[in-house]
Amino acid sequence: MPLSDQETALDKQEIIDLIRAAFLQTDYPGDGFLLGSREGDDAFEAVQPFRDVADWSDMDPEVLDHNYDALSFLSDGGFRFFLPAYLIADLNDQLRTADPVFHLTGGFRDTMVSIPLGGIPFEKRIGRAAFVNPRRYGAMMFEDYARYRLSVFTREEARAIVSYLEYRQAVPDSVDGETIDAALGGFWRERAESAPPAEALADHLRAEEEFMRRISEPPDDPG
Repeated sequence: MPLSDQETALDKQEIIDLIRAAFLQTDYPGDGFLLGSREGDDAFEAVQPFRDVADWSDMDPEVLDHNYDALSFLSDGGFRFFLPAYLIADLNDQLRTADPVFHLTGGFRDTMVSIPLGGIPFEKRIGRAAFVNPRRYGAMMFEDYARYRLSVFTREEARAIVSYLEYRQAVPDSVDGETIDAALGGFWRERAESAPPAEALADHLRAEEEFMRRISEPPDDPG
């Protein structure tokens, strides 16, 4: 996915710096909370290279690209933690197979495709208003799932993602342009303003730790 256009490349380093700063304090979820799907061996194998990685910037871009499907199989916390590694690798033209744009924009734009079967055209809806799997998820649509999956990011992280997506959208003849535009307008720009800031998340974790410490202390001796 080369980003060779000179005009769009001017701001690339600024966006990389913004991503690094936004995800600097993002916590590794832990090996036990890394796998988001337990259906089949593919999911288990896909996340193995990401275990015991305390710093996402240590990930080799070749490993990221080879394990392109990990973005589908990582837990929500794992997705949040390792996404910046994929974003920076993409900005540095180090990805050939992995496509972080897809995972950040899918579910916000409707597309209709016509599939002729036996001379009869079947219209299939793909994207925002399409049902995920009614037998399993009831009335959940792909937009519902996308909003849930992408709500893990703090305000600072979401702002970095917006900058990345705007950069990708500006690439001449981008095949993702309309899809990115739908995601930015339908979710990301609003999320970048309304998501909880990183400090609110940190305050909550500190309060929970204090609560657990207090509740685990032995009761005072009334005597």
